[in-house]
Amino acid sequence: MDPKVVLVPLDGSPLAEGALDPAIGFGREGAKLIIIRAVETHVAPFADPTDAQVAAIQEAENYLAAVAMRARNAGVTDVETSVWYGPPVESIADAAHFRKVDLIVMSTHGRSGLGRLVLGSVAESVLRATSTPILLLRPEAPAWVKDALAAQREVARV
Repeated sequence: MDPKVVLVPLDGSPLAEGALDPAIGFGREGAKLIIIRAVETHVAPFADPTDAQVAAIQEAENYLAAVAMRARNAGVTDVETSVWYGPPVESIADAAHFRKVDLIVMSTHGRSGLGRLVLGSVAESVLRATSTPILLLRPEAPAWVKDALAAQREVARV
C-alpha cells in the first residue's frame, strides 16, 4: 500500500496517539498526514455555548500543533492539522471524504462483548461510516487482558 494522503484522528489520549508511529512511517515515505481532532461541548440548557466551543477548539488546535511538530521532527515534511466540531464518527468520516484520503490510521481499545456494547466503538462505527481503507491498531494487549493482568499482579502482591 502506498497512500498519498493519510488521515490520523486523535482524541488526546495515549491510546489514540499509538496510531502516530505507523502514520509517521507513511509520512516519511512521502504521504501527506492530516491529523484531526473532533471536539464537542456540552453546556447547561439556556446557556450560551460560544465560550465553551471556542475554548474546546483552541485547546484542540494547540494539541494538534504540538503533535504536528512531533511528526515534523520525526521526518514528515507534509503535515496538516484540522479541528472538526462535532461527533467523532461523523467528523472522521466527513474528513476522510472531503479531504479525499487514501487511508485512515487509528487506534482502538480492543474491547469486545459487553464492554463494546456498553461503551460503543468509535473505530467500528467509522469502519461502517466510510469506504476509505482503515489501518486499525490495537494496544499491545486488549483492555480486558490488561485489567485481568493488573488484578493478578495485585493478588500476587498481597
